[in-house]
Parts: sequence; C-alpha cells; structure tokens
Amino acid sequence: MTGEAGSWPDLAGRLTADGHVLPVRVYYEDTDFTGVVYHAAYLKFIERGRSDFLRLCGIHHAELSDGVHGEVLAFAVRRMEIDFHAPARIDDLLEIVTRLESARGARLCLTQEVRRAETLLFSASVTVAVISAEGRPRRLPARLAARLQGLAAAV
Repeated sequence: MTGEAGSWPDLAGRLTADGHVLPVRVYYEDTDFTGVVYHAAYLKFIERGRSDFLRLCGIHHAELSDGVHGEVLAFAVRRMEIDFHAPARIDDLLEIVTRLESARGARLCLTQEVRRAETLLFSASVTVAVISAEGRPRRLPARLAARLQGLAAAV
C-alpha cells in the first residue's frame, strides 16, 4: 500500500443518510484486565468518529491548523454528556455513529453512539467549539460551514 489518499477508501467509514458510521474493532489495548472496554476508550472511539465525519465532509484538521482557510483554527470539545448502556468486549466489532445536530457560529453539536450490531453500548451529546490558535471562539469559514449546513438540514 502506498499510503496515498484514497488507497483505503473505507478507512474513514462512510457517510449515510443520517450521519456517519465508522467501524471499529476492540483490541486488547482498549480493554481492562477483564476484557471489557475501559471507559476512556469510548472517548477515543468517538473522537475518531468525529474526525472521520469531518474528513469525509471535506473539513481537514491539517488544513485548519495550517491556515488554509484563513486564520489558524482548531476544534475543541466544549461540552460532553455521556451514558454507558452496556459493555463492549475484546474482539467486538463496533460501529461509531455520528450525527450532526446543528452547526451555528463557532459551535457544532453532535450526537454519537457506539453500537454492537443493534445493541446500543454508549451514547454522547457533544458540543465542539471552533477556536483560534489563541483559544478564542471563531466561526467556521463560510465555505466549510455550508458543507455542514446541508447535512444538518437533512437530519
């Protein structure tokens, strides 16, 4: 594999009619000594889901941090409300489902779920802020915000 963009088209998951789905396998490193997924691993799973959702929407962290769209920008989690519903275990195949609820100003509001087949294991409501290099709130550049507005309206 060359590592070129597009070499692994499914690596970032897929956009669906109501959001984004990222497949994840549970590895030993994700679990505690009993083989159950450690609670903090879910935060890593949903971070990957948010990042790949944005990537497939054409919003790239590297471009934001390089100032490609104007000022240097980044995303920072502002608020998160989480619920643990059932445990995941080593070798489980999971789906991280990310849905954009709204994109307004400097704020993205998303809901995320971790599922094993039809079983809900974990859910989160996440507010992400767009910030400058100095940590001040900034609006997402209009061209990028327009990409997200279409998705939020469809949900």
